[in-house]
Amino acid sequence: MRQLSAVPLQAPRFAFTFNFCCSHSPSTCETAMTERLPAFQITDATPEQKAVLDEILSGPRGNLNGPFLGWIHSPELAQQAQRLGAFCRYRTGLPLRLSELAILVTAARWQAQAEWYIHYPIALEAGVREADAEAIRAGRRPVFADPDDALVYDFASELYDTRRVSDATYEKALGRFGHQVVINLVGLLGYYALVAMTLNVFEMRAIGQESLPFAE
Repeated sequence: MRQLSAVPLQAPRFAFTFNFCCSHSPSTCETAMTERLPAFQITDATPEQKAVLDEILSGPRGNLNGPFLGWIHSPELAQQAQRLGAFCRYRTGLPLRLSELAILVTAARWQAQAEWYIHYPIALEAGVREADAEAIRAGRRPVFADPDDALVYDFASELYDTRRVSDATYEKALGRFGHQVVINLVGLLGYYALVAMTLNVFEMRAIGQESLPFAE
């Protein structure tokens, strides 16, 4: 994984832990920490909670990194949200590069430490240029080489900045992607804003996270 331009994570100040298996292998476990939620032991999960965790682990994500162990305390919300997330991440009709670019824009706007930490390497692997990601992290508009990247960035940025999308940007997006994918893009931005809010409110960090992409 490439190094992030980041500040070191402060000494742990978290009181409670989630102990959980983070992949298909029950022997592979990690610990995520937060003091804002009760401790959660996967061995004590209710049937509703186990159903959520099993569906996530058997799906395309294959791990519980992110907001899921915050949502798990409300298992019905967790189930509905993770299903929406699976659609927004994998089935919007956008290339993975553009989806991940939109997620990085969202993470930067919300200064969501874990969201950026998780999706930064995924975005680079999907084809987002490192210089573009760094500009987004720093709050600058990248000089994009691909017009689709510029279009998705402008669409997301306008929506976050003005709570609207201009006619010009909307018509460009519609002409390039069509109604269904534009609707899905709005859904993707909304879902990852929910993820960012969850991670920020409950002060959650990613599995193995030792640095912060955004100063606090």
